[in-house]
Amino acid sequence: MLQRLSIQNYAIISELDIVFGEGLNIITGETGAGKSILVGALGLVLGDRADSSVLSDPSRKAFVEAVFHLPSPGEAGTLLDSWDIEQDDDIVLRREVSATGKSRAFINDTPVNLTQLQQLASCLVDLHLQFDTLELGRGDFQREVLDALSDHRPILDDYANVYAELLALRRKLAQLEADQVAALREQDFKIFLLDELTQLHWKEHEMESLEAEFNVLSHADQIKSTIDRISFGLEEGEDPVLRQLRTAVQQMQSLAGHHPQLPDLSARMQSVFLELQDIAAELRRLADGVQMDPRRLDQVNERISAAQKLMKKHGVGNAGELLRIQEQLETDVSGFQQRGDEILQVRELLEQAGKKAAQLADTIHANRVKQVQPLESKVEALLKRIGMPNARLKVMVEEVPLRAGGKDQVIFLFDANRSDHFEPLQKVASGGELSRLMLAVKSLVAGSLSMPTLIFDEIDSGISGEAARQVGVLMKELGQCHQVIAITHQPQIAARANHHFYVYKKEKGNRIQTQVTLLDANGHVEAIARMMGGEKPSRLVMENAREMVMNP
Repeated sequence: MLQRLSIQNYAIISELDIVFGEGLNIITGETGAGKSILVGALGLVLGDRADSSVLSDPSRKAFVEAVFHLPSPGEAGTLLDSWDIEQDDDIVLRREVSATGKSRAFINDTPVNLTQLQQLASCLVDLHLQFDTLELGRGDFQREVLDALSDHRPILDDYANVYAELLALRRKLAQLEADQVAALREQDFKIFLLDELTQLHWKEHEMESLEAEFNVLSHADQIKSTIDRISFGLEEGEDPVLRQLRTAVQQMQSLAGHHPQLPDLSARMQSVFLELQDIAAELRRLADGVQMDPRRLDQVNERISAAQKLMKKHGVGNAGELLRIQEQLETDVSGFQQRGDEILQVRELLEQAGKKAAQLADTIHANRVKQVQPLESKVEALLKRIGMPNARLKVMVEEVPLRAGGKDQVIFLFDANRSDHFEPLQKVASGGELSRLMLAVKSLVAGSLSMPTLIFDEIDSGISGEAARQVGVLMKELGQCHQVIAITHQPQIAARANHHFYVYKKEKGNRIQTQVTLLDANGHVEAIARMMGGEKPSRLVMENAREMVMNP
């Protein structure tokens, strides 16, 4: 609910503070008194474009502030949370315009951009001035009207959940397929690389073993000839080393009893003899094992070369890393199949979600279609009551691909003169007709739709008498559930007010300024009488005005 509107230095308003109330708030006043300026100031704080021409005094900023009371935050609270703006039961919108035309916007004293201000304002106020700001022209609002009459909120909620899941699955499938396309470009190459490594049958630490074997095979002749020469010197020849050492050991043993140090030396010589004897035997076995094998040497050399070639190809410093690369390639290649399996799974889930969404959309569509004729009839009856006897509404429900809200595009078509020529609202309806049409529609669904404060301007254009009285009746009924603010020239509408504001001009400091006052009960009656009988209404007119207020 709009609680207070404060305006400073805007057009012919120097300073103004208006406190609105619940129910129906009526604004009246003489032509040119400044009623439209109030609406312009309110539009400014709700996000309209601004320029320096609105400044009454170019040396000061223009200032407009609107305070809304919101016990239940709803969509507005969600927006404030998403913008990290503190909130309580009151939301304060403020707009400042400098002499240069530059404006600043604030929500609860937090600077915001114009888009944010407009987005929040749409949750708080319906400002009905012309079609481009008239909610009735929005396709989603037209659909919501049928939904409110259909009373199928649980089905709509189920559809919203399924449709959200459907969109999420579509995004996931698109990403998986994009990944798959990118992966397929690499798949053949990775399989080729994996085949190369698999065919090599490389083993951990194999390079060290091959290099050692290659070293032996490539020096086999030298190793064998040298060992044979050493073995021959140790065990064979005319005077082999082992024979000489054995003779020396025997001589030492024969003298061992003649000197205390000789037994120890004799034992050490015996140990050397045995060790050298063992070395000689080991050399013989080693010589027997070393054989020239050119074929095996070529095999070892080829395997080392193959490994080195792959090491260079993959940019690694040791052959062991080839095994890590092989493991990764195996994972990547298996991932191609896994991604394909996941794509099939997501496609299946997407098909299931699509079928479920389609079933719910069919039910929603049928419910909406059932409400078309009753809505058309009820709206036409209300339009006849409020001075549009020839106006007709046609509601088109066209099936479209699944979207948020179902599979329907709802279009309101209008014929103001019973010409059987229906056109979209914006093409054929005037501002006053649209406002009255909105009033008729919202009076039917007021209890079902979450609507903010409603502000009507020009709603009484072209009507009077009983039609004006019926407009007042509808606005009064609408005001029982919502705050309604309306500018009117009709006493029949003004008489229904819960709160009556009178706009007038006053000369102050050689300047004409707009003033607004909240009328008491007597002032309310007097204002109605002036609307009926001029500035000096007769006693009879006063009685009629009092009767109109007491028995509207």
